[in-house]
Amino acid sequence: MSLIDPLRNLLPARFRERHPLVPVLRLTGPIGMATPLRPGLSIAALAAPLERAFKIKRAAAVAIIINSPGGSPAQSRLIYRRIRDLADKHGKPVFVFVEDVAASGGYMLALAGDEIVADPTSIVGSIGVVAATFGFDKAIDKLGIDRRVYTAGTRKVTLDPFQEEKPEDVRRVKALQKEIHTVFIDMVKARRGEALKGSDRLLYSGEFWTGGKALELGLVDRLGEINGVMKERYGEKVRLVAIPTGRGGLLRRLRPGASADRIANGLPGLGAGLADDLISAVETRSLWSRFGL
Repeated sequence: MSLIDPLRNLLPARFRERHPLVPVLRLTGPIGMATPLRPGLSIAALAAPLERAFKIKRAAAVAIIINSPGGSPAQSRLIYRRIRDLADKHGKPVFVFVEDVAASGGYMLALAGDEIVADPTSIVGSIGVVAATFGFDKAIDKLGIDRRVYTAGTRKVTLDPFQEEKPEDVRRVKALQKEIHTVFIDMVKARRGEALKGSDRLLYSGEFWTGGKALELGLVDRLGEINGVMKERYGEKVRLVAIPTGRGGLLRRLRPGASADRIANGLPGLGAGLADDLISAVETRSLWSRFGL
């Protein structure tokens, strides 16, 4: 017996145990969109938690649980890129576990996994790009409202909801969407490679499937859940350690001085912020409802 062994018993259990350890991050909610109780996922909020997870030297791997209907393509790609950069830097495999949904930007996040695991009833896919707005031009005409807009630049009011839709505006937006869609498709092909079984026309149509069908199409690697898969891979005594993402919610927004803090940082006051949150909540509800959630 080593002289170190008796001293090891004096340390807290988490320091003396020798079982495999896997840090777990939970990425839940829309990407880049914020509501009072569920702040949106963003690279700014997740950079530090991701760094903490990958820096754990004893970690055998990093597990990421995803439950997201998508959102901002830019934030999705930035988070994906940070995960892959850290995985390469620290030489740790990444396991992604899909809960209810990993669709659109949520699936882009899932691509960061070296292995993607879904439940048979998970919703996976929606590899496409969508933009939605409203047209109020007829409504303000009926109400007799005269809206005045002054710009420097001919494209500053592209798809203004209070003006009649212009074909050239639609063509411009569709061109942007096609560029983003191409980036998304290239990511899927680079990460999933020969595992993909469906045609491009099917896989990249924006359609989504159950976890079982996604497995057939090669969008995920297997069906299962985090406890079973991690025990199978690293043994019955594997320890899963939750890494807090530190995303605040409504209570943080309502703390004393919160409104003053926002104004001091050049942000809208609490009242204006909650109004923005109401709009975001409607948009978020719309995202989830697309997948029956």
